[in-house]
Amino acid sequence: MSASAFQAFAGDAVFSDESCHYRIPREPVSGDTVRIRIRTLKDNADEVWLLTSPSNIKMEKAQSVGNFDYYEAKLEVGQDTVYYSFLLRFRGTSYLYSRQGVLADGTEIPERDHFRIVPGFSTPEWSHGAVMYQIYTDRFYNGDPANDVLDDEYVYLGHHAKKVRDWNEPPSPSLDVYNFYGGDLEGVRRKLDYLQALGIEVIYLNPIFVSPSNHKYDAQDYDHVDPHIGRIVKDEGDVLAEDDMVNAHAGKYISRTTSPENLAASDAFFAELCAAVHARGMRIILDGVFNHCGSFNKWLDREKIYEEQEGYEAGAYESADSPYRSFFLFHDENGWPDNDSYDSWWGNDTLPKLNYEDSPQLVDYVLRVAKKWASPPYSIDGWRLDVAADLGKSLEFNHHFWRLFRDAVKSANPDAVILAEHYGDCREWLRGDQWDTVMNYDAFMEPLTWFLTGMEKHSDEFRPDLLGNGGAFQAAMNYHMTSFLGPSLLCAMNQLDNHDHSRFLTRTNHKVGRVNQLGSEAAGEDVRVEVLRAATVVQMTFPGAPTLYYGDEVGVVGFTDPDNRRTYPWGHEDEQLLDFYRDVIRMHKTLPVLREGSFIFLGCGDNYISYARFDEEEQVVVAVNSSDRALTVSLPVWRAGLSRTQNVQMEEVLSTDADGYSTERWLRLVTGGMLPLELKPNEAVVLRPARLPEFGLTDWQKEELYDAVTRSRRSYREILSFVRGN
Repeated sequence: MSASAFQAFAGDAVFSDESCHYRIPREPVSGDTVRIRIRTLKDNADEVWLLTSPSNIKMEKAQSVGNFDYYEAKLEVGQDTVYYSFLLRFRGTSYLYSRQGVLADGTEIPERDHFRIVPGFSTPEWSHGAVMYQIYTDRFYNGDPANDVLDDEYVYLGHHAKKVRDWNEPPSPSLDVYNFYGGDLEGVRRKLDYLQALGIEVIYLNPIFVSPSNHKYDAQDYDHVDPHIGRIVKDEGDVLAEDDMVNAHAGKYISRTTSPENLAASDAFFAELCAAVHARGMRIILDGVFNHCGSFNKWLDREKIYEEQEGYEAGAYESADSPYRSFFLFHDENGWPDNDSYDSWWGNDTLPKLNYEDSPQLVDYVLRVAKKWASPPYSIDGWRLDVAADLGKSLEFNHHFWRLFRDAVKSANPDAVILAEHYGDCREWLRGDQWDTVMNYDAFMEPLTWFLTGMEKHSDEFRPDLLGNGGAFQAAMNYHMTSFLGPSLLCAMNQLDNHDHSRFLTRTNHKVGRVNQLGSEAAGEDVRVEVLRAATVVQMTFPGAPTLYYGDEVGVVGFTDPDNRRTYPWGHEDEQLLDFYRDVIRMHKTLPVLREGSFIFLGCGDNYISYARFDEEEQVVVAVNSSDRALTVSLPVWRAGLSRTQNVQMEEVLSTDADGYSTERWLRLVTGGMLPLELKPNEAVVLRPARLPEFGLTDWQKEELYDAVTRSRRSYREILSFVRGN
């Protein structure tokens, strides 16, 4: 072996990360002494240095295990963020090591690529790798028909509210927001057995607060659960009179929902739901829409819903003397005050933007709301924050507000998670003092979608150059994962799709466009369930919290909003796909290394990706073939900790391809630390070191037996049959 080849091989052995195996403790507080570790090839490194401020520290060899030496250094942390990397010397040549891997000495390492310690920052342990389930409440299950929105009950955006009577009818291609299918929180409660049997650990609900829309991203009242998805105990009238319909303001007539009795009953029922979820050992997260509200919000009251109600002060739209006037920014285009001109989100006048900078009262109010729902009797387990980077008029204030928000929520529930919707670089919010983590578009949804489908996440574009491009997938993941602190990555919301994007299963048909162009039937044409299964294998084995969008597990399709908000097809499920989801979730939950283990790419190329999750006790290897033809690869699994000097048996934990999926425990042989794999078309496979019984055989007999069954690709079941028959 040449010197350059030897050095490349040695570089492949070097590894460190921000997990609890290479940083002890993983989440230190000020004053702690932290033990930093790095791995090198055994008997190979001449010197290893920890590069940090104010001075570098020479590391000492602390342990030799298998293929590797482990070097350590101790570092006392104060209150400031600690940035560190490594310098290694092999045979007189120096190299750097950062979160991007081995680099030539002298390379300038940007801040994002350094390992980082934020003293005092931690994310809830329960959220690490937690299996989450997103529910768009109106479309999940109708558990209480008595609270359904009725035809013509009120007018919204100039359209009469409509009760959809056919549960399986696809959403209207045009404005669907005033069409209601009747899903509610009682429906969620009734399906808790289903969710728990599926393996769900966390329920994430799209907005549930009072609002005249079915999506409820236009809050009318943050203090109460909407009775149309909660409880209606006092019916104050069914529908608008004909004369009222003609002149009705959007959302004005919501008489069945706004009584104090209905609001109190709905809040009380939500508390019961939270208690039922927690009694099962599950968690619940709410959607917080605090950048904007609805024009019918009691603070603005453009539609005059509250003007005559006892106990309510005038809304900001009604009076310049309103106590809520500073909650919104009004303009003077037609002379002051011009109530028809105010800041709104993306120019939608029904979504007035909240004016935090000019209103300390508003800041206090929203922080109180955040604490209220995180406190008893609800004690929600976290907030998902809508368009969180848009809040406020400046980034400076935005960061200031989220620091206040974090302090408020954590004071009410220290174990709550703060998870933000964000597109693009999230580093400035993930510095330990604002968000815990984000919905993981950049370092999960988008790269995986491009690799397996070649489609943009809205189905707006097809990129054949990215379909099957494993190198692009690896480069994107390596780059974007460095935006996260280690603890943030462990609970990042890893979704294949959600309420804002086309269903992943629909993306597999490569149809570019939206429902109003292509029609709702096209979303289910020529879809590839095997590609969805392969994507789900990655979702369940990648660092982060795998999050299902309701109905993914039974084959729901749909183009982007509103078509992605179809109802859950109770009684018409794809049962085989549902069985697969139960098994792949069970796999995720029974292998702890998939929650907090280290991550390393083993090789990515044309039409394949491969990686490992590992710690000192366990190694899991994943390989995915994105093409319609068979593929042979050889993976350096020694880098995940398997022996280079002895043959090792690995067993398939789960595999999926065009013919279906299997949990049969096939054996594969690792020789010299390399795992040869013949991947079937569209196959994804998960392997771990074999956990086989001894059978009372000698070491020589075991080696002969296992080598034979591996070469013939026999399963674990066949081994048992063979041994019992001999």
